[in-house]
Amino acid sequence: MNYRNIKPVQAACIVIALCGFATVQAGAAAPLKPPLSALDPDKDGTVSLEEAKAAADRKFDALDADHDGTLTLQETKGTFLKSTFPKADPDKDKTLDKTEWEAQVEQRFKAADTNRDGTLDAKELASPAGMRLLKLVQ
Repeated sequence: MNYRNIKPVQAACIVIALCGFATVQAGAAAPLKPPLSALDPDKDGTVSLEEAKAAADRKFDALDADHDGTLTLQETKGTFLKSTFPKADPDKDKTLDKTEWEAQVEQRFKAADTNRDGTLDAKELASPAGMRLLKLVQ
């Protein structure tokens, strides 16, 4: 392998990555980039709890392989760890119904909403709490 070409490639990757970060004017919400824009149907640059729940409901329906209205740990396909699934299942029936799923969405949404304005912007969605929410909605 020709290692002389690695540094220019690394530099190019860094430049490309940095170009993805846009400076936002004060008070203006930056438009969300795909695939996050799918969570923002009104295109206001933020995701509301209602928008997050709507996306989560679509994901729930897509994951519900046997169409019984519940998700097992296996059906969640990595959305929950084996150790965290029981915490999301208050009735301890080893499945999550849509109400339990949405309760997790709301809990994760509130954890990601650091400025408590009721919406999530791109920065909040990129936070660790936002990333945990995205597992339920994407």
